[in-house]
Amino acid sequence: MKFSTATCVAGFALVLSATAAQAQISDDVVKIGVLTDMSSLYADSTGKGSVVATEMAVADYGGKVKGKPVLVISADHQNKPDVGVNIARNWYDNDKVDAIFDVPTSSVALPVSALTREKNKIHINSGGGSSDITGAACSPNTVHWTYDTYALSNVAGKAMVQRGEDTWFFITADYAFGAALERDASNIVKATGGKVVGGVKHPLNSSDFSSFLLQAQASKAKVIALANAGGDTTNALKQAAEFGILKGGQKMIALLQEITDTHSLGIQEAQGLIATDAFYWDMNEGTRAFSKRFNEKVGHMPTMIQAGLYSATMHYLKAIEAIGTDEAPKVMTQMKATPIHDFFAKNGKIREDGRMVHEMYLFEVKKPSESKGEWDLYKLLAEVPGDEAFRPLDKGGCPLVKDKS
Repeated sequence: MKFSTATCVAGFALVLSATAAQAQISDDVVKIGVLTDMSSLYADSTGKGSVVATEMAVADYGGKVKGKPVLVISADHQNKPDVGVNIARNWYDNDKVDAIFDVPTSSVALPVSALTREKNKIHINSGGGSSDITGAACSPNTVHWTYDTYALSNVAGKAMVQRGEDTWFFITADYAFGAALERDASNIVKATGGKVVGGVKHPLNSSDFSSFLLQAQASKAKVIALANAGGDTTNALKQAAEFGILKGGQKMIALLQEITDTHSLGIQEAQGLIATDAFYWDMNEGTRAFSKRFNEKVGHMPTMIQAGLYSATMHYLKAIEAIGTDEAPKVMTQMKATPIHDFFAKNGKIREDGRMVHEMYLFEVKKPSESKGEWDLYKLLAEVPGDEAFRPLDKGGCPLVKDKS
């Protein structure tokens, strides 16, 4: 098992009030564990950048909350559920971690969420995508912050079917995230009047997509949808370009395509691709200011997952500050009661199923002639309000919602 650990204690002290001295923070420290992919196909979209984004938020907050230091540790879950759960268990039982952040790879995120509920701690997920995290597997201890498979499918799927691209073939990563993404996208396509004509599954972290792409090409589907992410998405798109699939008239959509994926692919190959995202660095002064600082530390613009972690960390620390304790149930209640207004979310709110609802965006990758710089990659097609982008509260099958009703 490999561990990569980073600890952050910012050098700026907050002025303590009388109530701060009485804050009930266990162990005299607030400890955040960033559990992420440091070494595999999601390392660029999460990984080191996820840790840095969390550390930046802690430093910007002042390094302390209610006079107690905030520590950030991190580890590589290697995209293996058993490794991820063992790290999380050790953090909760022995390292006194109060909250676990990020956790890309839904097959790791789901059991970590279940363990967090068992230990009565807090899990704020930014990297995992399965909409089941706030559906059948929802937890009172988990917040799903940045995106999910329903929102990705809903925003892009509707737009493409409505403009006539109504027959779909799926190339899907064979694990929990891929299955959820194909399921949610298929439902949207069918509900909008389209048809799914076929699909094929591939192993996680594949290098050769030739047989999958040939099946998709032979299907004559108008849209070849990639229900995967990270390196799998980039590899599939590069090989599709080599096969001349786009020149043959079929459209391709990467249902989860991060800015780092687009940059790696190159604007020449990626031009015209449609992408759903929760964040883009060049939206306004706030996004540009954060992204410039992040880029200076990491060497690339932040993904939505990394920007979401900064936002989530700030919200978590503000909740502790407001109530004077890091006790999980009380912090979660405060977080859900407090709207989110920052560079990441203009009208964010956390529902009882744990879904943080906020705007989502539909982008098209620019043509090389339209781009003015290395990271000038997207043009905005649509901004979708959170209540329209994410699954309705009563449609997810979350037991917490049923119990409340």
